[in-house]
Amino acid sequence: METSTAILTRLTKLTDTSLIVHWFTADSGLVKTAAKGARRPKSPFAGKLDLFFSSEIHWSRARRGDLHALRESSPSACREGIRKNYEATLLASYFCRLLEATVELEHPEPDLHDLLQRGLDHVNETGASVRALQHFEHELARLLGISLHPSQAAGALRDALGKLPNPREQILERLSDRTKNPLS
Repeated sequence: METSTAILTRLTKLTDTSLIVHWFTADSGLVKTAAKGARRPKSPFAGKLDLFFSSEIHWSRARRGDLHALRESSPSACREGIRKNYEATLLASYFCRLLEATVELEHPEPDLHDLLQRGLDHVNETGASVRALQHFEHELARLLGISLHPSQAAGALRDALGKLPNPREQILERLSDRTKNPLS
């Protein structure tokens, strides 16, 4: 059994009662786990698996494949502020999708884990902003060694990945609309 500090980046239905849970860990990078029975009302995972939660997880490696078994999850940061604002949820999702597109499965990236944690904490506390999006992209490009100048980060990431995740344009549009019409 392995133990990791992890951030929940994605939830997918596996069966009527189980979920596939994607985690970004400091020790093991991106890890996919099966949370068996997590969708049952009296599951031991009830209330412990939600997007952007930071948790201490216990999991067992699969003998074959990359879908491991989640044994336990103990949330340490729930980041409720993100779920209270749609733009914040979009931006946090963008951060997660961008990292998923950038790193390989089960390759440790502690600096990127720290970046995601700081980015989610910032959005949780202050909400979404164009500045937060640009800062995250710049830090990611800098850590990947593909861009040193903040104004070139998005282009460098786009060149390296082929394209940036879809929510980016929607986030920029919504945030620019909000600054034009602050009462809307």
